[in-house]
Amino acid sequence: MLVSSSKSNSTAVVADESNLDTNGTRTELIGSPVTASPDTPRRLISASDGPDIAFRWIARGSGTIVVTVMSLVGLFLLYQGFQALQVAGPSFLTEQSWDPNSGKFGIAAVLAGTFFIALTAIAFALPLSLGTALYISEYAPAKIKSALVTVVDLMAAVPSVVYGLWGVFFLSGAILPVSQWISTYLGWIPIFAVNGFDVSDPLASPTAFAASTFIAGIVVALMVAPITSSIMREVFTQAPMGEREGALALGATKWGMISSVVLPFGRGGIIGGTMLGLGRALGETIAVFLIISPVFVIQPHILEKGANSISALIALRYNEASKFEISALMAAGLSLFVITLIVNFIASTIIGRSRSGNETN
Repeated sequence: MLVSSSKSNSTAVVADESNLDTNGTRTELIGSPVTASPDTPRRLISASDGPDIAFRWIARGSGTIVVTVMSLVGLFLLYQGFQALQVAGPSFLTEQSWDPNSGKFGIAAVLAGTFFIALTAIAFALPLSLGTALYISEYAPAKIKSALVTVVDLMAAVPSVVYGLWGVFFLSGAILPVSQWISTYLGWIPIFAVNGFDVSDPLASPTAFAASTFIAGIVVALMVAPITSSIMREVFTQAPMGEREGALALGATKWGMISSVVLPFGRGGIIGGTMLGLGRALGETIAVFLIISPVFVIQPHILEKGANSISALIALRYNEASKFEISALMAAGLSLFVITLIVNFIASTIIGRSRSGNETN
């Protein structure tokens, strides 16, 4: 059967399916192949209704507001602290003492103390968060999993002053024997040494270990652990089910599957969540302010009494500060603002470039 059609004043004769040769080429009755016109891509035009347009503008507006507010905060701190930065110059980053009214001030001591407290907190929070996230995502029974998630998330909502009071009235006294034991047996490590404490004297007072970086770090660790654990848990639950089942089918144990599939998949989430927790620890104020005994020298001995941080410095000196000292405190706040932004940006980049981050984009 032949089908004829005219197009652009030309007639094309097309054979039916019975006229296909061995290569699948459609031929005419006279044997000449019929060439098909090339496919042309179609333009896809999305039709947006009212709710879609409203959502698009709300999302754009929200993002713009966040960036604008962050920029305004940075500009405000720069404007308020410019006078102090101009007077101090480069020594603002190298000077340890803090006496703006005499013209001798800097953030070297409080900046070092900020990092010591934050790193101590992360040293405790990382294994705690990792273990919690793995238990909830891999081992916890389904009946209690949702309850555990709720409890961990609620810990992030506890006010920092509550953690600070707990650290002052309970942890400070309970942790002193532990600090003394660490200094006695690990004091040969510089960060665990305590000046002025004789480990051979049984009557030596343990007050040398009070109000230390160690105690503040433990309290801050409990504050950042819920955030870090939540990020890790979400990443672990996204590990591909096919790879999980494949590892188990090849004879791997439960832990073997976790170590070969879940942990490598969630490596970016572990690093990124830890760094986000570090950013939170760097800016913690009230809990640290209540626990530490402020000193304005670089204090690398985390068990020894005396510590400081930029946020605690601002809380301590703001009410009694002169106009110029307020400018110096604003400059210190600007440095903390920039450091926190850098840490959070690095964490977001690591998460986005990881395998788990690509899966969620």
